[in-house]
Amino acid sequence: MDSFKESFLIAFALISSGDSQLFEIVTLSLKVSLIATFWASLIGILLGVILTIFRFPLRASITILINGLMGLPPVVVGLLLYILLSKNGLLNFLDILYSPTAMILAQFIIIVPVVASLSLEILSSFYEEYRDQLQVLGVGKRTIAVTLIWEGRFRLFTAVVAGLGRAVGEVGAVMIVGGNINHVTRVMTTSIALETSRGDLNLALALGIILVSIAIIINGVLLYFRQVSERLDGNS
Repeated sequence: MDSFKESFLIAFALISSGDSQLFEIVTLSLKVSLIATFWASLIGILLGVILTIFRFPLRASITILINGLMGLPPVVVGLLLYILLSKNGLLNFLDILYSPTAMILAQFIIIVPVVASLSLEILSSFYEEYRDQLQVLGVGKRTIAVTLIWEGRFRLFTAVVAGLGRAVGEVGAVMIVGGNINHVTRVMTTSIALETSRGDLNLALALGIILVSIAIIINGVLLYFRQVSERLDGNS
């Protein structure tokens, strides 16, 4: 018990002292996750808009696929991406294996279905509500898309935040394609796994405290925008 307490005290000391190794790992983690979330949000919301507004033969199949991919195991994403990016893979010419770019790509693939599925659900509910009015006005598809995104902006932001939460806590895929290389591709989740296996609980606990704090902040933001959206819906 004393050693456990001591590890926690050292972990808090590392955080408060601004340990360079610790914050290098945290900074890279946030950089990778934020970039992946940004691009995944653009594609995910675009897919949500397309599937909401347009009717085409494969729409139902694509919707089922996107919903199914929400539960795609990250290690499978990492494995497939590793095969594609490795020396004999189809994408080996990119030369990004064991780099932050490969980690961003892995998280992007994992997050897109999450954002797309949630966006489709959000936009569809607004489309059902405003469809008759939009049809009477005779507006084009582009105007409809802009209107839906604007009306659902707070709910859509919750989808983006949910994607970010999934990205920050991801470990399997980034471990496989990033390689957990010190000062290059070592992020919070992979560092926690590594330092725990080494028996260095001090750094692992410090990173764990920061990771949990980030998760709490993300969920707080998520709750806030949900409440904002509910208040707006109640006033409309």
